[in-house]
Amino acid sequence: MSITMQPQEAHTLIRLEGECTVSTAGELKRLLQEGMTSRGDLELDLEHAGEIDITLLQLLVAAEREAARSGCGLTTRMSPESAAVARDAGFARFPGTSPCPR
Repeated sequence: MSITMQPQEAHTLIRLEGECTVSTAGELKRLLQEGMTSRGDLELDLEHAGEIDITLLQLLVAAEREAARSGCGLTTRMSPESAAVARDAGFARFPGTSPCPR
């Protein structure tokens, strides 16, 4: 699993590649918190994520709520496979696919 954070002009990009499971949740949580405080809006790129488990999905739901509370935007790009995993896990829509209100 690889998680990278790349500050952009108007937002922070967090890219996940490979297996996204409970073993990497702590690192992702740290980067999400750092991204929300450093540059405001976040973009999560899961297009190259492999296995995604419920822990990651729950973390993204919590991040979406925190982003809404703090006034930052959160968007997610994902592969069709990642979207299917989220639906199969009971998520009506994947966290972060709607912009947060300003």
